[in-house]
Amino acid sequence: MSTETRTIPHWIDGAERASLSGRTAPVHNPATGAVSAQVALADQSEIDEAIASADRGFRVWKNYSIAKRQSVLFAFRELLNSRKPELARIVTAEHGKVVSDAMGEILRGQEVVELATGFPHLIKGAFSENASTGIDVYSLKQPLGVVGVISPFNFPVMVPLWFVPIAIAAGNAVVLKPSEKDPSAALWLARIWKEAGLPDGVFTVLQGDKLAVDGLLNSPVVQSISFVGSTPIAQYIYETASKNGKRVQALGGAKNHMLVLPDADLDLVADQAVNAGFGAAGERCMAISVVLAVEPVADELIGKITDRIANLTIGDGVGVDGVEPDMGPLITDVHRDKVSSYVDIAEADGATIVVDGRGFTVDGHEDGFFFGPTLIDDLPTTSRAYTEEIFGPVLSVVRVQSYEEGLALINSGEFGNGTAIFTNDGGAARRFQSEVEVGMIGINVPIPVPVAYHSFGGWKKSLFGDAKAYGVHGFDFFTREKAVTSRWLDPATHGGINLGFPQND
Repeated sequence: MSTETRTIPHWIDGAERASLSGRTAPVHNPATGAVSAQVALADQSEIDEAIASADRGFRVWKNYSIAKRQSVLFAFRELLNSRKPELARIVTAEHGKVVSDAMGEILRGQEVVELATGFPHLIKGAFSENASTGIDVYSLKQPLGVVGVISPFNFPVMVPLWFVPIAIAAGNAVVLKPSEKDPSAALWLARIWKEAGLPDGVFTVLQGDKLAVDGLLNSPVVQSISFVGSTPIAQYIYETASKNGKRVQALGGAKNHMLVLPDADLDLVADQAVNAGFGAAGERCMAISVVLAVEPVADELIGKITDRIANLTIGDGVGVDGVEPDMGPLITDVHRDKVSSYVDIAEADGATIVVDGRGFTVDGHEDGFFFGPTLIDDLPTTSRAYTEEIFGPVLSVVRVQSYEEGLALINSGEFGNGTAIFTNDGGAARRFQSEVEVGMIGINVPIPVPVAYHSFGGWKKSLFGDAKAYGVHGFDFFTREKAVTSRWLDPATHGGINLGFPQND
């Protein structure tokens, strides 16, 4: 019996394409630590082949009528909806999040697919009759061409679906570079796109590492880059792609705060802090990582959060006998150790570790990449554990004396992704939404990810480029406008020669 692991291929020209590069990276099951597969890492010839295929696909797809494009979008939506349990299991096997969380990720991505099915309204131009005497002015929205999408490990379905359906609806061809840590979901999506009737080459999956990323950034054929990931990489993507004349939407990291006022319902706050801090094992850019407790509520709130942590279950995301745990493992052992190092830093800086997740193991899964829910009190705001993104199940409490002090801490940070305020005071909430310097705000909502017909994106070092993800921003990003000024002369008259600058009359 062969024990050779399979190699996850590319998807080029409407079919799986085995890599000949000889370069691979291991894909793990995070719950067991075992290597489940190898993923191909593209070389330059495969990068060029993928982009060339996408360019051919674009030249076919851009000439499809709006009606035909829309029929493909609807077919994809139906296939995704009917088969999402299968996709959720793929996500859990490679990422580690519990199946219900994977299903939630797919459903949020599906919202964008449903938005994209209504694209005819969002890509139509405008018309002004007789803008000047005998002259009409109108605009056309046309696709960019081949566009690149680079997605992170933490949402292998939702993040691609933030960009891909809108780009395809608008008439573009997409090259998706998924994370090499959980690459199989991208191939599953490719097969569904093909089954929905998408022409070959319009959706391409390029497996790879930094070489593939740089190949997309430097290709003269690729017209735009959409990226979600850490801030240093987002900044690199933005600078490199912009230098090469591409449009860029690069969403970076975060350090999201929850401001708790003394009048808040502390049971609600504790529930939501646990949900937002430990859901998906904290591996999401909208996770709450800092609770700013306006005194005198901190001690009571910490007690309530501690009680809830004690009841959380941690284990393999697939569950046992149909019962899922609350939280799964982290994506790799390297990342687990990095998260642990931040708890070490907090402790060395004088913080109190109320609940310690370091060294956490699950019976029967001792080699899994688990890290327990961690609660830290009195974290100094000078500590790297406060200023840097941890991206794990670590929730810190910082005690403040007033609304103003809490607001100032949020606004002084280098990130501006999301934040939340918990209060029963409508005036305070209204003031907060006006004064806080972040892109997405929750009022008694801990993770304020906008619905698909709004747009997702932060401020400051959480977003590079001018366009947010999905919503109207998405359609504007994936189209470019032509303005046409038209005059049809009456044979009986003629304007004559006039060398001056055109004037309206």
